[in-house]
Amino acid sequence: MSAYPGQEGLRTPLKVARGLGSSKTGVHHWWLQRVTAVALIPLSIWFLFLLGGMVQADYGAVMATIGKPVHAIFLIIFVVCLFWHGALGLQVIIEDYVHTRWLEMTLQIALRFGALLGALACVMAVLAVWLTGAAYY
Repeated sequence: MSAYPGQEGLRTPLKVARGLGSSKTGVHHWWLQRVTAVALIPLSIWFLFLLGGMVQADYGAVMATIGKPVHAIFLIIFVVCLFWHGALGLQVIIEDYVHTRWLEMTLQIALRFGALLGALACVMAVLAVWLTGAAYY
């Protein structure tokens, strides 16, 4: 029986027999994508101002700026949100437009590993600059 009156007959008998319907996971994915998008707005503005302040800076000044704890922490948060948001968006594209099951699964796994590897590489780079950036003060 449907939770909405008058919509009992909207599912085909085959879907009723197979138990196909909402998997109740789309809302979580949708919210994660919106939360990362909202988090990326102020982080992107901050990142642009950070880059704008370092346009004419030399190597030592850039290392010292990124080596400050506030900038390093915000850069790590920015990178994680950026890769997470990108992976969520690409996941939806793969789910919607790739119809061969084995190819879809392969692309999903490659996407997850690629996003994780990219995020870890960026976080490690920021940590390396942060931990050695004190030498440039």
